[in-house]
Amino acid sequence: MRGFRHFPWFAILLIMLVSCAPAVTVPVAQTEFIKPMAYTQHEYRILAGDQLDIKFYYHSELNESVTVRPDGRISLQLANEIRVEGLTPKELTEQLKKIYSAEIDRPEITVMVRSFSAQRIYVDGEVFRPGSVVLAGPLTTLQAIALAGGLRDTARVNEVVLMRRGADNRFLATMVDLTKVIDGTDPSQDIQLIPYDVVHVPKSPVANVNVWIDQYIRRNIPIPFSAGYSFGEGD
Repeated sequence: MRGFRHFPWFAILLIMLVSCAPAVTVPVAQTEFIKPMAYTQHEYRILAGDQLDIKFYYHSELNESVTVRPDGRISLQLANEIRVEGLTPKELTEQLKKIYSAEIDRPEITVMVRSFSAQRIYVDGEVFRPGSVVLAGPLTTLQAIALAGGLRDTARVNEVVLMRRGADNRFLATMVDLTKVIDGTDPSQDIQLIPYDVVHVPKSPVANVNVWIDQYIRRNIPIPFSAGYSFGEGD
């Protein structure tokens, strides 16, 4: 069996190498995992490019419409430059009341977001068109993936990672099982997104093994994988 005599050691080597392949997991270092339902309610936070209306009830001469600069700051009368990016309108209102209380009587103020900057979310991993997606209105995780070209066959649909920057600037992350959305058993897994969310679709275990074989076997062990094996009489 001349063409077959070297096959057993090769098969054993391949099985051993694949079985020893490291498990590929989604990197979520320095993140805090939270429950999906914690994403359902979220107060809007001001972003660079937003246009704000600042209204004073008793001092209309101080009313202003300002655009948040790229550095996240605004300039107002009787006040120094104020960093507003990342604050909610309510938080900014309270901050302005404290600032103006030293300058005017009864600083009753309202902050309104007149227009929003071009808000985006980001989809990467096993989708056909990874990159940014414009957030022009309500958008869920599955809808964002559809706008990114849809899922590849190699996608791990039951372990999609959703990452979001929290109020303290730390990333929060949760695993989303989109198979339960697709089959209708748990629509709550299709979380509504907010600006600058990151949706990462990891590779399936089978796809990871294929990548590992390509990287660590085909490129490093000079074995002709396409070689045929003949069965016949021995020498």
